[in-house]
Amino acid sequence: MKYYLDFEEPIRLLDEEISSIESVSEPSKEVTKEIAKLHEKRLQQINKIHSSLSRWQRVQLARHPQRPYALDYINDIFTDFMEMHGDRLYADDPAVVTGFAKINEQKIAIIAQQKGRNTKENLYRNFGMMRPEGYRKAMRIMKLAEKFKLPVVTFMDTPGAFPGIGAEERGQGEAIATNLISMSSLKVPIVSVVIGEGASGGALGIGVCDRFLMMQNTWYSVISPEGCASILFRDASKAEEAAEALKVTPDDMVELGICDKIIIEPNGGAHRDIDSSSNNLKVALLDALSELESIDPESFIDLRIEKYDKLGFYENSK
Repeated sequence: MKYYLDFEEPIRLLDEEISSIESVSEPSKEVTKEIAKLHEKRLQQINKIHSSLSRWQRVQLARHPQRPYALDYINDIFTDFMEMHGDRLYADDPAVVTGFAKINEQKIAIIAQQKGRNTKENLYRNFGMMRPEGYRKAMRIMKLAEKFKLPVVTFMDTPGAFPGIGAEERGQGEAIATNLISMSSLKVPIVSVVIGEGASGGALGIGVCDRFLMMQNTWYSVISPEGCASILFRDASKAEEAAEALKVTPDDMVELGICDKIIIEPNGGAHRDIDSSSNNLKVALLDALSELESIDPESFIDLRIEKYDKLGFYENSK
């Protein structure tokens, strides 16, 4: 069953009209021509709507329930994936999928935040919100990658780190902070990709990297638009206004120097052509890994310091 966002209402109406006509048991030539015209009109409508999306609409598109998730990309892009579980300290965290795989013939380590498709899956995956054991599990895999000199690829797709009491008791802030400092000095290439939502320290905890990529219809910010609106405006319904102020889109991230490359999606969003989305992501990953493969392992920390130093500046008010 197709799912439509509010601003896609004209597309929904055309799809219903097409389905109604196609249900005719023996369509005539005239009917076939009419269906072809409607398909062309539908394509034009998709182009029109998605060529001028607001920041808030991109946030909604990043949350589309039929959008490809990390495991979809892992199954499409990589081979010989061997999943690893547990942090060897407390438990396994299903909100993050970790393991080793091949992209073409290159061996890599994968850290990927995973959401669920339905209520049962989302409860299991905790809506993609990692707990402390998830961040420690991710770091365990990264340390193994460093030991065996394998590049690390991380997929970010989370509304934030889990804020539950249990997570806080087990050291949520410490786990994220440890990942930040450990990833900064990891002696292997790290490529991070935002494939949906990239919110707050929940994303950053697996997002310190050498190359930062974003799918076209994603967002990345210190806080969600709803959270920002609740704090600043005392009204979560002003999320659209907050999204504009936060500048959360990939284009904004490129302008700010945070994102290194935007990965183009099929018109209308990644969910409309998952094979094409996977292929575009694979090409971007191979390019990024190729750029990083010749770097001296001892140089990564200096290069990361240089990269992140450029993201902010000090302005003397005098």
